[in-house]
Amino acid sequence: MDITKLWDTITNQPVLQEFLVAIALVLLGLALYLITKYFVLRFLYYVFCQTKGKWDQTLYEQGVFTPIPQLIPAIILFQSVEFLPSIGDTVQKFISVWIYLILVIFVDKFLTGVLFIYNTYAISKKRPIKGYVQIVKMLLYIVAGILSISILIDQSPWFFLSGIGALTAVLMLVFRDTILSFIASIQLMSNDSVRVGDWLEMPKYEADGDVVEVALHSIKIRNWDNTITTIPTYKMIEDSFKNWRGMTESGGRRIRRSLLIDQTSICFCSDEMLAKFEKIHLLEDYVKQKKAERAADNFEHKVNMEIGVNGRRMTNLGTFRAYVYRYLQHHPKIHKDMTFLIRQLQPTSEGLPLEIYVFTTDVAWVSHENIQADIFDHLLAIISEFGLRVAQKPTGHDLMSLTRTFKD
Repeated sequence: MDITKLWDTITNQPVLQEFLVAIALVLLGLALYLITKYFVLRFLYYVFCQTKGKWDQTLYEQGVFTPIPQLIPAIILFQSVEFLPSIGDTVQKFISVWIYLILVIFVDKFLTGVLFIYNTYAISKKRPIKGYVQIVKMLLYIVAGILSISILIDQSPWFFLSGIGALTAVLMLVFRDTILSFIASIQLMSNDSVRVGDWLEMPKYEADGDVVEVALHSIKIRNWDNTITTIPTYKMIEDSFKNWRGMTESGGRRIRRSLLIDQTSICFCSDEMLAKFEKIHLLEDYVKQKKAERAADNFEHKVNMEIGVNGRRMTNLGTFRAYVYRYLQHHPKIHKDMTFLIRQLQPTSEGLPLEIYVFTTDVAWVSHENIQADIFDHLLAIISEFGLRVAQKPTGHDLMSLTRTFKD
């Protein structure tokens, strides 16, 4: 059979003709797809790499432009289906749905890329937008789904939208968590209640750590033991939580701890004790000043100092409290501009609490704990120099010491 007869055969059989045209269109679309993917996109990436800005390169690396190779063949095929009169309308419908899907994927990846770029800026910790991006994506897919179905069944999109009113109750039930989370995320953002990087404490959910993600439906917290707690966003409005951001931003972290003093060790200072305290560098000026003040006051009022209860006298506890105050004043890691208090609390059966209420300049947890431990190491070690004892319940060592005393 020569070429002329073959051509006559093809032209006289429309089905075979359309079949060959369809194959040609598919091959054309495949060729355009491969050319766009392996040549056009690579050239586009090369151009992006030559520009000063990094946004275009970042968007490319996030896969924003990967749907384009599919979009170009789809558009060409959509315009070429007129050569397939018997199946053109049906094919055109499916190609239209295909184009909508490609566009939705493109916008989805574009939003993901924009979110990635936004998260590289410091404002993203204060104003996270992941939840809003998720809302836009969800609406995008819903609209694309409605348009696709309306094209396939030859119905106006308003046909579906008109029936939504009757399904409102069902939609409210299905999207209950989404609606609550969306409203909660708006409230959290408007009140600036939660940011990425904040230290949150929420005992109800055993959450205690740093916020690593603020999304539409959930907030993820990395606890100090490296476990992850996921809390529904709307629960952050329903339940209370503690945000330690204020402590971090203030530049000071609180120390509030007490030494329990054995009340039987508290006494007036003797001359020997005062002479000893006067040799302590931090107390030298204090002891001299207090001795002069008390001597002048007692002389003015002609107080009989032979009896211990008469006149004004210095105590070992008061002197120790003055030492603690001066020791912390000279400590390089203690904040001098915040609350600085050394006070006695209500005496108890376990002893007299001497509370230290100050702030460290280092708010990092490990550094703060080390500073606090160093301070109390020092105070516990030198408290006996003031004739004071730390109160504690009797231990085996105390009982053994008591037994030796009776034997002696």
